[in-house]
Amino acid sequence: MQGFSDNAGVMRATFLGTGTSVGVPMIGCECTVCRSSNPKNRRRRSSLYLVAAETALLVDTPPDLRDQALEYGVQRVDAVLYTHAHADHVFGFDDLRRFNTLQGGVIPAYGHPETLAEIRRIFDYAFRPQPEGVYRPRVALHPVEGSFSIGPFLIEPVPVWHGGIATVGYRLEAAGRTLGYVPDCLAMEEESYRHFHGVDIMVLDALRHTPHLTHAHLEASLAMLARIGARKSLLTHMCHDMDHEVVQSELPAGVELAWDGLVVEW
Repeated sequence: MQGFSDNAGVMRATFLGTGTSVGVPMIGCECTVCRSSNPKNRRRRSSLYLVAAETALLVDTPPDLRDQALEYGVQRVDAVLYTHAHADHVFGFDDLRRFNTLQGGVIPAYGHPETLAEIRRIFDYAFRPQPEGVYRPRVALHPVEGSFSIGPFLIEPVPVWHGGIATVGYRLEAAGRTLGYVPDCLAMEEESYRHFHGVDIMVLDALRHTPHLTHAHLEASLAMLARIGARKSLLTHMCHDMDHEVVQSELPAGVELAWDGLVVEW
């Protein structure tokens, strides 16, 4: 468990995945990062699991969700928050079936209206009438464009730029603890910076060293984090360009690379 205050345990964030859409190692790649023995260089598709006052939230359902849940002990999902509808953030949707069984109920999922419309289209079978006993995800979609609450969490969807697809990050607060989570982002409007300004922890996209059409590269991400001014900043959604130990050694104070399985409590 990782913490940075004397009052740990009010909110807990587990990084289920910190990789880009193809993960690390990449199929068919023999670069030094893809062949690395350092477990911090092995990155499943990005997702975050948050717990406060026994309420558990899952951010996105990546294709690796089953493996992530097994490895990191995820046994309950009270709600899902979706950032956008790209495959690496939604294609684990069907694995929510198991949490329906464990919990004996429907799971609510929240996101931008366009995101949820796309999920309904992709996973049409889950929303059609089915005979009794058919094993399918039971998920209630809740389009949101303003703040809402789930248990102890006050949640604000914050729009960001990510290559033309409707995309949000989230600002979450519970018992006075705050977190911003933006795994996919090229840029932000001024209003979005204001939402995230001064959060305890800010998690932000940092795909690679060189600029990209739809994601922040490392230099751009560090500039955005400097404007946000979080107490602690973590980088996620990284490709095989980012060797953990090398990049970590070059980061400014207060900024760290996240890794799969990292737990932060505060």
